[in-house]
Amino acid sequence: MGKKHVEVWERCLTVIRDNVPNQSFKTWFEPIEPVSLDDNILTLQVPSQFFYEWLEEHYITLLRKTIKKELGNGGRLEYSVIVDNATNETKPYAVNLPASNKKDTLNRAVSMPIDLNRGRSREIPNPFIIPGLKKIKVDSQLVDTYSFDNFIEGDCNRLARSAGWAIAENPGKTAFNPLLIHSNVGLGKTHLAHAIGLQVKNNFPEKIVLYVKANEFINQYIDSVRNNNQNDFIHFYQMIDVL
Repeated sequence: MGKKHVEVWERCLTVIRDNVPNQSFKTWFEPIEPVSLDDNILTLQVPSQFFYEWLEEHYITLLRKTIKKELGNGGRLEYSVIVDNATNETKPYAVNLPASNKKDTLNRAVSMPIDLNRGRSREIPNPFIIPGLKKIKVDSQLVDTYSFDNFIEGDCNRLARSAGWAIAENPGKTAFNPLLIHSNVGLGKTHLAHAIGLQVKNNFPEKIVLYVKANEFINQYIDSVRNNNQNDFIHFYQMIDVL
């Protein structure tokens, strides 16, 4: 009986796996841990508040139907959310939250074509453009050694790594647009950003990829304002497929 919650969740995963893309399954369902099954309430542990909110926003209907399939109409879902206040004095702790009654919303990609040549009568002056080529060619500023192959994955960055991989496989067609990653130093943010860019270039050689630091981006914008050529700045970055 003590393992019943594990068995129930394994059967749920079998159904879920057939109803979501493989990468989504790895990102959003493999990290979930079944905690208990009491009074027909299946408690699932998720790694963060964001993780919980994402499941509620995108997969609650699938979760609810799957759990009711296994436990009957009286089956209910509860989350055990790991809370980490990022201080050394207090260890992470779990907070139990019930599943909502709302329906999930799908985050569909929106295509918005832009005429990049309209109003342009000259080449765009930008330090990233390689001179002498008619077609715009950009030095991506990526470090070749920062790839997915040597990215060290752990509990702290597994979700970010999965999101990054999903972007690299389908740039511009995932819900992670933009992707914002926040963490302490040394946990792989820079490495992951380069890895995404390198993988996009490998998968889609025709796409223009650029890695630029925030301070460089700000300085470029300030220069464009000073020189009264903001349109050039805007047009250049509109040409970048993955920034």
